[in-house]
Amino acid sequence: MPLKHLFFSAVLLFCFSTFYTQTNNSVPVIAVDALMAFTNKQLGIKYKYGSINPKVGFDCSGFVYYTFKHFNITVPRASMDYEKTGKLINPDSCKIGDIIVFTGTNAKNRKPGHVGIVISGIGQELRFVHSSSNTKQGGVKISTFKESPYYAKRFIKIVRLSNVEVR
Repeated sequence: MPLKHLFFSAVLLFCFSTFYTQTNNSVPVIAVDALMAFTNKQLGIKYKYGSINPKVGFDCSGFVYYTFKHFNITVPRASMDYEKTGKLINPDSCKIGDIIVFTGTNAKNRKPGHVGIVISGIGQELRFVHSSSNTKQGGVKISTFKESPYYAKRFIKIVRLSNVEVR
């Protein structure tokens, strides 16, 4: 085989193996602006238990699931599945796109029952977007962690999905 063909084959093999490695080890990336724009479009959609359909409404995990699915990323569908999902993140280190996990309405039951998406950066007041079942002010809305002692009592953790990076 002529030297130039051997060189060309080696370059192709290198490029293919580099692409293949990066593709297999790649982490889905969501642009912060895209995530924020998409969640903002959902604001005001009513709460509907068990739903992932914006025309009908969302429950909390349905909203999180629908949001990440829009970006072709699979996350747990049920809030209880966040018990063992993701990398634990200190609230002081959380960033946009992390998942905040709370108990359900009974704060004494320390199992996940409510989730939202963090929309504040490191060093900012912790804000999240979620679908709330609150009968007076329910549906998809933005809340702050300090907004009410209700959230502090129910807080379990913040997780970062190991297969997602928001930039």
